[in-house]
Amino acid sequence: MIRSLLLLIGILLAAPLHADELRPGYLEFTEKSPGAWTMVWKAPMRGGLTPQTQPVLPAHCKIEGPPTRAVSGIALVSTYAVACRGDVAGSTIGLSNFEAAQTDVLVRVQPLGRSVQALRLTPAAPMVEIKARPDRWQVARTYFVTGVEHILFGYDHLLFVVSLVLLLSGFWTIAKAVTAFTVAHSITLIGTTLGFLGLPQRPVESVIALSILFLAVEIVKKRPDQPRLSERIPWVVAFGFGLLHGFGFAGALNEIGLPESDVPTALLTFNLGVEAGQLVIVGVSLAVLELLRRFAAAQVQPALRLAAYGIGTISAFWFIERTFA
Repeated sequence: MIRSLLLLIGILLAAPLHADELRPGYLEFTEKSPGAWTMVWKAPMRGGLTPQTQPVLPAHCKIEGPPTRAVSGIALVSTYAVACRGDVAGSTIGLSNFEAAQTDVLVRVQPLGRSVQALRLTPAAPMVEIKARPDRWQVARTYFVTGVEHILFGYDHLLFVVSLVLLLSGFWTIAKAVTAFTVAHSITLIGTTLGFLGLPQRPVESVIALSILFLAVEIVKKRPDQPRLSERIPWVVAFGFGLLHGFGFAGALNEIGLPESDVPTALLTFNLGVEAGQLVIVGVSLAVLELLRRFAAAQVQPALRLAAYGIGTISAFWFIERTFA
């Protein structure tokens, strides 16, 4: 059992040291006037995409002229003018040479005068059909899965939740802290996305790294007879740091984009997806700890200390990188 836990910790330590590396790509296809479309292809610089990974348009659509290109955050953004003969409904859109990628791509299709379609490309399904009339749950499904993946592959948020589980004792104590974290990041996620709140993204990312480092130190210094601040009022600590993590979630969501006609649905389901991902993290972490206590009780404290030092090292690296790079 201790070997299994050490293997899990090793995987975490071997994971890419940049948070949110696996943010999905984004392909937007918008009709500006009858037959005249604009295509925006936002390709993340990490995630296994190659220069050969390029948009594939419906057969009766043609790119007009060279694209304009710019760098936005960690993505290369290419904008194309496209002319289409006839309706795109029933046609397919997607990416070529996408099978070896390590990320998904969201597709937003906006025909003139019709509902926005939110679709999803994966390496296993690199092409999707543009529907004549999209079903009402399309946006919900797409953004829910995106939320789940963001918490599971957004390593900084994942490590924060794992650290809460490692620090605290008792199911209800952990549940209250995670709930406070959830409420807080939901507030700033929604407020920032709707334009009511805002902070520069780079300092926010640095402080998020510090929040994980803080919890790692608390785990190392934990004593049964001397409760730490984070153990005495864990929900307050989780709520405060959750407000900051919400700005991080909002930054990732802004990178992806929202369907203008379905912003409430996309926001709600993205947030629900994040919460579902959090529950998975908490459940797996608690299960590993329980198995360790049952079958290798003497190794619990050494394993917790090893995990705390690993998490602290990663978060310290993130803080230095985000602050001074």
